[in-house]
Amino acid sequence: MTIEPWRITGQPEIDSYVASRVELAVLLVNVLAADSAHGRPVTPPLTGGERLAAIHSGLSAAGRPPSGLTPADADRLAEVAAEVRLLYGAGDCLPEAAARLNDLLRRHGAVPTLHGDPGKPLRLAFHRPDATLVDAWAADMGTALAMVIGVGQGARLGVCQAATCSLVFFDTTRNASRRFCDLSCQNRAKASAYRARRRT
Repeated sequence: MTIEPWRITGQPEIDSYVASRVELAVLLVNVLAADSAHGRPVTPPLTGGERLAAIHSGLSAAGRPPSGLTPADADRLAEVAAEVRLLYGAGDCLPEAAARLNDLLRRHGAVPTLHGDPGKPLRLAFHRPDATLVDAWAADMGTALAMVIGVGQGARLGVCQAATCSLVFFDTTRNASRRFCDLSCQNRAKASAYRARRRT
């Protein structure tokens, strides 16, 4: 895992491991903590079973393998999702949200560690080898988010700007110009702006 300056733009490079953990945080926030999506109100899942189903559905849609989570783990991850949600679109409130992130990192035992299976290369993770699955996910996601913020890229943790959409995203555009969770919300916002211009 490295974060090195790009030679041309001077922007920090966020490697694939960090990016994948930030994307996992996006997935969890969107399936466990969003109260609106694509112009419609949504009710976040309320029980461990509903939360687990939502996590597995989100993982499947993202092409990730299913997890070994339990409904109790899903309940704990809903708490983690609510905490990290504060980092997305934080703007001037980022220092307060970062203080809560520091607390999350301590609670879940975030520590850089080399892990590996016999006969396979070691890989860097941000949790203890004996961590529970929830602690491992929370520590890895929290550390990845801290690394993005720590290299001055906190603005890349965005919230959809379309009306009635609270979905979050990780902006990987070169100039950090993304404003919407996906193309459908972008199109909705453009159509709404067009209609508003026609009325005036």
